Amino acid sequence: MSISGIQTQTNYTELVSGKRINSAADDAAGLAIAKKLETESTGLSTSANNAAAGRDLIQVADGALSGIQDSLQRIRELSIQASNSALYSPSDIKSIQQEIDGLKQSIQDTAKGTTFNTMKLLDGSMADLHLATNPQGGGMTIQLVNSTLESLGIADYDVTGDFSISDIDDALQKVSDARSSLGAQSNALGHTITNNRYSSYLTTAAQSRIEDTDYSEAITERQKEEVLEQYRIFNLKNIEESKSGILKLFQ
Repeated sequence: MSISGIQTQTNYTELVSGKRINSAADDAAGLAIAKKLETESTGLSTSANNAAAGRDLIQVADGALSGIQDSLQRIRELSIQASNSALYSPSDIKSIQQEIDGLKQSIQDTAKGTTFNTMKLLDGSMADLHLATNPQGGGMTIQLVNSTLESLGIADYDVTGDFSISDIDDALQKVSDARSSLGAQSNALGHTITNNRYSSYLTTAAQSRIEDTDYSEAITERQKEEVLEQYRIFNLKNIEESKSGILKLFQ
């Protein structure tokens, strides 16, 4: 194949594939750099997805803790009512305890049943969860709180006997602290997601500038090749006509 033919084939390949570099022969150094940038971009994109999944997990955990917090607030309200023995009879207090028991069961069910991708979040089986939020596999750790009745210290809470509302206050404080921590971690992940996605975009753009076809340049090159090809055909035709004219002179 002639040099012009090779150039034409290369030009067609660039236009069809959209890539200026289709093999190491096209630009060995450029290909090496482009592949490094592709690896970095993929790592950043994956890390952003990991962070987004972590943020979703936090939202699930926080929603469950919000429900637990509401139940604790109601238990506290009922406990204050039960403290007023001048107004409530022993049978009334027993009824109050029945509602408290229902709320305690709800807290326990939430703590043991809240999951994300089959992983239990609030029963103490997953205290820490590592998230790979950078391309090197490093990142941050999500801290999850054990929210079972035993961990909150209210498994045996009963207003029909001796009780202290401070036990509920302590449980509320623990849940509130956990939600604050999760909120801060969610905000941090939000910044990580934004930074990783923007960095991935910039890295991909840099890769594109090295590897992708400049269509305006490629089309111009193709048009130039077509003009040169027409010129070569024209010259060959003239040469053939000249040869034919010379032969006729000797006939």
